[in-house]
Amino acid sequence: MNVNRYLIIGNGAAGVTAAETIRRRDPAGEITIVSAEPHPMYSRPGLAYVLLDVISPKQVIARQPEWYSRQRVELVYGRAVQLDPTRQQVKLDTGKVLAYDRLLIATGARATPPPYAGSELEGVVYLDTFDGTNELIRLAKKARRAVVIGGGITALELTEGLAHRGVETHYFVRRDRLWSQVFNNGEAKILEERMREHGVIIHYHTEATEILSDNRGRVRGIRLNNGEEFKCDLVGVAIGVKPVLDLVHGTAIKVDRAILVNEFMETNLPNIFAAGDCAQVYDRWTQQYMLDVLWPSAVAEGRAAGLNMSGYRLAYTKGSPFNACLLFGLHIATIGQINPRGDSEESEPEVVQHLSRGSSEVWFTLPKLYASAWSKDGFNTIRLVLSGDYLVGALVMGDQSLADPLRYIIENEIDVRRLAPALRAGGAALRQAVSQYWHQLNAVPEQLPVEMVAG
Repeated sequence: MNVNRYLIIGNGAAGVTAAETIRRRDPAGEITIVSAEPHPMYSRPGLAYVLLDVISPKQVIARQPEWYSRQRVELVYGRAVQLDPTRQQVKLDTGKVLAYDRLLIATGARATPPPYAGSELEGVVYLDTFDGTNELIRLAKKARRAVVIGGGITALELTEGLAHRGVETHYFVRRDRLWSQVFNNGEAKILEERMREHGVIIHYHTEATEILSDNRGRVRGIRLNNGEEFKCDLVGVAIGVKPVLDLVHGTAIKVDRAILVNEFMETNLPNIFAAGDCAQVYDRWTQQYMLDVLWPSAVAEGRAAGLNMSGYRLAYTKGSPFNACLLFGLHIATIGQINPRGDSEESEPEVVQHLSRGSSEVWFTLPKLYASAWSKDGFNTIRLVLSGDYLVGALVMGDQSLADPLRYIIENEIDVRRLAPALRAGGAALRQAVSQYWHQLNAVPEQLPVEMVAG
């Protein structure tokens, strides 16, 4: 009896989910996971909660060592440095060589360092890895003044966490609006007010050009684009992420911004798959091959890869992007294409973290013309993005009672032409119309008229 050898490079959401899926499908197969970090699988989204003191570092561990034993998964610590597709072998930096019948590359992505001098200094920190977050917390205990650089959610999480830990925290914004990839002006002002209440000092139209060192190799300040020096002893950087692709360099595996895979998570070489943040997957919402660094997407892609590696032919279909987060006491849900202007501040997608936090590159695409409706009631806001007779995106801030109904309507591409007047009117009419429509959809789904169903 032949026993399949499954080798998974990467111990994150995609890799571990693939291993679980393979084990259910192939009880006899040999499964090996290679981890570049000396820890069992942990939740990267959970790191933001560690920084905020909501959970302890131990609680972020998502798979205990016993899990690997129970699943009969061999966990090997080391960095994969060389892939030989012809011999079907992977070499580690320890010198160990691992053979495979089917290989999954799930190496993930890592935070992008700043593109100017000083990134190597002590005091430059990222919210990216387990060890890096522990180092950040250690440095924050003695830091007096911090600067955070970056335009997305990870930068905001860093800012909130440092302010929470009593550090005088300054947030640099390149433009005139917070989280400009996602928020409109009204939404940004609500967040700005909350940040100021938490003691954060916001600097608009401000950019760094250099991180300055003292005589001991530690951060002493930031050089600004106007030439001035801004003193600080901690610099949080969250300017995007880049897929980890070192293993495929020099091979025939096709790469664009990440590893290109088909709908079965297969690369162009036989028996080699890719999933998670290092994979570029076809996206039905934009009809392009997209990077998608959402944690839930990594799980879904890992499941699809595991099924196909173990012989079950199943095409992966990407759902509509959905994330919910809590920033400075504000509950925020984003669904689908919420910013179709393509107004992205960074060249790389922002890391998605949270047990559901984050952002997705698909939000920043411009496939067609859109109309927008926005309703504001104090801290509670709803913004809807319409394309013809269909709702394609929504941002809900504050009261989340309509988040699930809106997600269902977007995900299932339901014709909302009958709701159009209320959606454009906003206010109470918008909320009431969506709520009533949702109850109709759930009450008698089998009796829905044809014109209410997409396609």
